[in-house]
Amino acid sequence: MLDSTVIGSQRTVAFRVFQIFSALLFFLFAIKLLVASLSDFAGVLQSSILATELDPFVGLFIGLLATAIIQSSSTTSTMTVAMVAAGALSMEESVSIILGANIGTTLTSTVVALGFISDRYAFRKAISAGVIHDFYNIVLVAILFPLELSYGVLSKTSIYFQEMIIGDGNIDSNFRMDKIFDFGATRFIVDTVNNQVIVMILALVVLFGSIKLLTSVIKKSIIGDSRSKLQRYIFEKPMKSFGWGVALTSAIQSSSVTTSLVVPLVATQNLKLRNVFPFIIGANLGTTITALIAASFSSKIALSIALTHLIVNLFGAVLFMSIPKLRGLLLGFTKRFSIVITQKRILGLAYILLTFFLIPFLLITIHRQVSKGEDSVADIPSKVELIIEEKR
Repeated sequence: MLDSTVIGSQRTVAFRVFQIFSALLFFLFAIKLLVASLSDFAGVLQSSILATELDPFVGLFIGLLATAIIQSSSTTSTMTVAMVAAGALSMEESVSIILGANIGTTLTSTVVALGFISDRYAFRKAISAGVIHDFYNIVLVAILFPLELSYGVLSKTSIYFQEMIIGDGNIDSNFRMDKIFDFGATRFIVDTVNNQVIVMILALVVLFGSIKLLTSVIKKSIIGDSRSKLQRYIFEKPMKSFGWGVALTSAIQSSSVTTSLVVPLVATQNLKLRNVFPFIIGANLGTTITALIAASFSSKIALSIALTHLIVNLFGAVLFMSIPKLRGLLLGFTKRFSIVITQKRILGLAYILLTFFLIPFLLITIHRQVSKGEDSVADIPSKVELIIEEKR
């Protein structure tokens, strides 16, 4: 007969497993609900892109803004594939949109970090785990975007490998890789409520509530031996952490989910940022793999764009995983940035609004105003003043 202490311990473990599972379920549901509440913007964004005379810089910021709003790089990629297929975009023009989408998809983990804003110390840890994903992708774009502009490195390479894989033949298939965490209830709620603002608020309430529950359970559960096992089996060495990031994100098919899940672990001091960073790099690569497999059963255009996404993140993985000092530089900058943000926590929200929304929107608007009037670059400051006055 089992000792009552053992039975009580087993019940406690079972209850905590249930709590973790429930918190994760609500967390994923909240993200999915947030995406569903914003998905109706997709058509508007597509029309906006088609109405804009694209140059590479505008394409970059359209990709960033569109993905930040929709919170789905796969949706942005699908829209891009459709427009390239329709002749509205060239393959070269689509690359800048994909690069922008690579930055826009990092918004989720930074928003999750805001859930810890009431605790100064935890917020500093959380924001560092959230923004390092942003900075990593910004660095990749800063390196690859000029190379694409000057030499067409990404577009030419992706087309080369696409021709190696499927040749000149056309592929037509209805193959679709569904998301594992796809809750049918989200669309039902959006359609029933029929108010995007209310649904968005509901999604944020559920998101931050699930973060609080998850954080509480983590603090109670991942201590002592459990904490050391998590560190040893997943995050002990950079390559092991990187491998788990690739594997888990390939399975879940969402880097937003996997990178967001490590934010509470860093915030509660169960993991260190230097151990989590390789995991985030792996997640960035893992999110491209299933899309590439799916695109292999689709059109040549879809495969070329999926290859572009893969090449960008494969380049980043090789660069940062092979040069530890480079990882150290980005880690150091991120930690200093998080200290500044923690001193005035409202800056965290300002950073999100400026980086993902206001700056891209303003630059796209300026470009449109300049294009309509065929003004020179020297006229941009006056155009900015005009736009601000119109908004008032």
